[in-house]
Amino acid sequence: MTVSKTAARRLTAAALTTAAITAAIAVPASAADHRPHRTGVEISRVQYDSPGRDDRSNRSLNQEWVEITNTTRHSVNLDGWTLADEDGHIYTFDHYRLNGRSTVRVHTGIGHDTRTNLYQDRRAYVWNNDSDTASLRNDYDRFVDDVSWGRHYFRR
Repeated sequence: MTVSKTAARRLTAAALTTAAITAAIAVPASAADHRPHRTGVEISRVQYDSPGRDDRSNRSLNQEWVEITNTTRHSVNLDGWTLADEDGHIYTFDHYRLNGRSTVRVHTGIGHDTRTNLYQDRRAYVWNNDSDTASLRNDYDRFVDDVSWGRHYFRR
């Protein structure tokens, strides 16, 4: 069977068009925005329900926290990264470098920052006990990781 050059070009164009359409359908725009930026940094744990009574004391506020872990061997500069909830509360990391294979705990209340503990310096709770999502974005506002609880399906 022989195929003319024109027919071969048409078949090639049709195949490329089909491949492009298939790729566009396979990755919708909303999913592309939610793809993690591969940094080796993730939300490893969340304590969203402060133990004991929620009395808004600084002690109680600081028992509400999110842990961020660097799973790589290399340190990662988190300067400008953000940690946010669904209600728009945003914590921005300022001049902080997370060492390789290390974890930092970001507390809600007031405190003095150390290598392993950072404080949002808030006087009210951030993470909802019934349901919420903690989202981590890098300094280019690209999605890195999130964790949801409550009415959401727990996802990693």
